[in-house]
Amino acid sequence: MLNPDGVYLGNYRCSLMGFDLNRHWLDPSPWAHPTLHGVKQLIIQMYNDPKTSLEFYIDIHAHSTMMNGFMYGNIFEDEERFQRQAVFPKLLCQNAEDFSYSSTSFNRDAVKAGTGRRFLGGLLDHTSYCYTLEVSFYSYIIGGTTAAVPYTEEAYMKLGRNVARTFLDYYRLNPMVEKVAIPMPRLRKGKPPSYKHSLLRGPASNHPNGKGDKKSSVNHKDPSNSF
Repeated sequence: MLNPDGVYLGNYRCSLMGFDLNRHWLDPSPWAHPTLHGVKQLIIQMYNDPKTSLEFYIDIHAHSTMMNGFMYGNIFEDEERFQRQAVFPKLLCQNAEDFSYSSTSFNRDAVKAGTGRRFLGGLLDHTSYCYTLEVSFYSYIIGGTTAAVPYTEEAYMKLGRNVARTFLDYYRLNPMVEKVAIPMPRLRKGKPPSYKHSLLRGPASNHPNGKGDKKSSVNHKDPSNSF
C-alpha cells in the first residue's frame, strides 16, 4: 500500500497532497512522494545486490471501467524477452476464472512513462518482469457466459491466492500439475553495474529518453501464441 494517507481519506488514486503516485516513479521526491521514494531505493538496493535475484515486480490497482482482472506489460526490442513476459499472465488465466488474458495488453504509451511498471521495465535487466495487475471495481464475467458476477472481498482474495499459485506453476514447484515446458528466467551472473539514474541499461529501455520509444503508440495484445 503506497497511498495510505490518500486511501484513508477516500482517495483511491491520489495522495493526501493530490499526486497520482503511479506517475512519479522517474524522480520521486522524498518529501512529496515518500512511499515511492523509499520503495524505489529498496528496489535499486536489491537489484544491485549480487545475492538477490529480483525477477518480478507486480503493482496492483483497481480499474474503474473495465471488468475482470487483467495485466499490463511492457514492450521490448528483444523479441525473446517480449515473448517470455506473456508466460505469467497466460498461466494466471488458466488458474483464475476471473482473469482475462484477452484484456491483457503490452504497451509503451508515453502517458504511462512515470508508472512503476514502465520505469522498472527500463531499469531492470532481461531476467526481470514488470506488470500491473488491474482488477475491476465491480464485477467479472466468466468465459462462456454473459452474466456479470459482482466482486466480493473473498473473490478478490481468491484472485490473490491464484496469483501465488501461478508463481508455483511458473517455477514448476506445484506437485499437483504436469510439468510443462515454459521458458524460465536466466539468472544474472556476477554483480551488476551500479545504478545510474541518467542512464538506464539496454536498447529495450522503457525510459522516455530510450531508443525504444520510437514505437510508443504500439499496443500489443498478445506477443506470442506459442505458449
